[in-house]
Amino acid sequence: MSSQNLKHTAIALALLQAFATSASAQSAMPEVVIKGQSTAAGRAGIGGFSDTPLLYTPASITAISREEMQDLGIRNTTDAAKFDASVSDAYNAVGYAEQFSIRGFALDNSSSYRKDGMAIPGDTQIPLENKERIEVLKGLAGLQAGVAAPGGIVNYVVKRPTNTPLRSVTVEARERGTLYGAVDLGGRSDDRRFGYRINAAGERLRSYVKGADGEREFVSGAFDWQISNNALLQLDMDYQYKSQITAPGYQLIRNEVLPTGVSAKTLLNDQPWTKPVETKSSNIGLRFEYRLPNDWRTSLAMNKHKFQRDDYTAFPYGCSNEGEGFYPGYCSNGDYDVYDYQSVGESKSPFSAQALLQGKLATGGIGHELTFGASLFRRKDRFGDYVYDYAGYSNIYQNLIVPPAEGNPTTGPVFERRRENERSVFVQDILTLSQQFKLHAGLRHVQVKRTEFEIAPSDTSFTLPNVSLVFNPTQDWTVYGSLAHGLEHGGVAEIETTNANRALDPSRSKQLEFGVKGALGNDFNVSVALFQITKGLEFTRLNADQTSTFVRAGEAQHRGLELGVQGKATKDLKYSLSLAALDTEQSGTGQDSMDGKRVTNVPKFKSAAWVEYAVAGVPGLKVNGVWQYAGNKAFDVENRTIVPGYHTLDLGAAWATRVAGANTTFRAGVQNVTDKFYWRDVTPALGGYLLPGAPRTFRVSAQVDF
Repeated sequence: MSSQNLKHTAIALALLQAFATSASAQSAMPEVVIKGQSTAAGRAGIGGFSDTPLLYTPASITAISREEMQDLGIRNTTDAAKFDASVSDAYNAVGYAEQFSIRGFALDNSSSYRKDGMAIPGDTQIPLENKERIEVLKGLAGLQAGVAAPGGIVNYVVKRPTNTPLRSVTVEARERGTLYGAVDLGGRSDDRRFGYRINAAGERLRSYVKGADGEREFVSGAFDWQISNNALLQLDMDYQYKSQITAPGYQLIRNEVLPTGVSAKTLLNDQPWTKPVETKSSNIGLRFEYRLPNDWRTSLAMNKHKFQRDDYTAFPYGCSNEGEGFYPGYCSNGDYDVYDYQSVGESKSPFSAQALLQGKLATGGIGHELTFGASLFRRKDRFGDYVYDYAGYSNIYQNLIVPPAEGNPTTGPVFERRRENERSVFVQDILTLSQQFKLHAGLRHVQVKRTEFEIAPSDTSFTLPNVSLVFNPTQDWTVYGSLAHGLEHGGVAEIETTNANRALDPSRSKQLEFGVKGALGNDFNVSVALFQITKGLEFTRLNADQTSTFVRAGEAQHRGLELGVQGKATKDLKYSLSLAALDTEQSGTGQDSMDGKRVTNVPKFKSAAWVEYAVAGVPGLKVNGVWQYAGNKAFDVENRTIVPGYHTLDLGAAWATRVAGANTTFRAGVQNVTDKFYWRDVTPALGGYLLPGAPRTFRVSAQVDF
């Protein structure tokens, strides 16, 4: 079946199921509770090596459930990120990969995004149709994940077979004619030993950026086999195809001042020869669990991922029409150079495996919860010499048509450019010292080997400690202090640098964190974290000969405070508040223009507030609002340009009722109600770009559960 037919089939199935009248109904829909900052009831496996109540985990974690994704209209990770003030965009361009930062540190596309704990590339939109939960660990994850950026990791927990029959259909329409349809099917065999979960979705993409259109198709299956009372085998697989024209960002005028009078709807990539970026991604995961005597258990998990991309764009960069030009930067009148960029046949093939042995024992009156493990990660990156040729110039206020680059250039031969091999062994012991005190002690030893084309291979190893002392004055309150080390891959040099496409060596980062979590019944939950993270600073340095080189020099230090509060003001009014305050500083770079300055693209303060009110006079009707605030950001490492902060307001409603005997929920929402223009993303990547936030957009949907 072609991808076009797959998309249309998924939408058609969704529509057919949604309006079928002969289906039998399930039980009433459960009440939706925001767990994004819930410290009492929420659980996550990302804080250690098993699902643990967030209240007792000595780390700052967000967990967003499937029900919350449905109720809040979350279709992608960008939608989810707005509910956590510690998560921000990091070159998150429409039509390209969704990329984020946590605690001010940009995540690594190769290691910071996980599926059931296994690393997957973050180089395209990660589908949510087959995800039960999104987990965000804020801060170092050296013990849990090995190699990962210091900001944290995002883990996507896959949906598993349901014990009761599940038949759910969702249809949705959004801005400019975006259409979406999805089906979710689950259940078990008559003997209960075999289970299944099938998800499929099709989407016609019509972005708020006019012309950045495309399509997406997705299908997945998850199966389990209860071999015996003690043995469980799980298999999951998924495939996604996405094709969409990407929307590049803006550069500064003369590399000095912010553009004015521009529209978030303008596509700077609007040329007749522009092609969509096409990505294909697939996963296959296998997991075996076995329960041993005396409350011990073992597991073996593996995941194979494949990612392919054909990357095209009419890329806007620099200005050659004014004086000696600006590189980067646009001309005073808004002119910008247009380059024909092509990179065809890119691929990444990561493989992950992890073995665990876990259990409990007591020695001398001290209880131990032990985890022993080993993991393996391998990845191969293949790509050719890219095309990056000057084609002409256009203007940010009035698009000008330019011909493609002369000579019909094409990407060079594709072959393996980078190979990585990561091996780890780790151990964790949670010691119960008394009824109120626990000590979490863990150690991971990581060996990283990397080979690159025309570069000498590297072989480095690190030992990463993680220690936390936890105090529970009562069952509903936790106080903790932790010290952790992390390991991250070196960044990859950007195009137009002297070391383009080459990766820096891995480096160590360190974190100190103190936190408090608590709950007052079911009506009030709170979490507070105070932290300091230091890491090597990576940036593009201008050389004396006017060339530029990607380097690591000095360090970035991030000190911050996170606060999460959620609960019920009344039986009908729920709320959730997330705040993040960050003080960032660059030091030790050897450049007076940088030392002591703020880190780029990091607001000093950010907040997100959500409220939901159940309308007493209309059974099943709830209205909600989301308010976000982000402070100003430094555009460049020298802090010459500061980008203003912004406020946005979203409003929505959901009405749960029954239609033709089936539980049905109608939802509607308006994002950016005031239609405010703002710069949501300020990235130093590729010379520095600004990406506008979405204007006022609408969505309506219907979810039918049979």
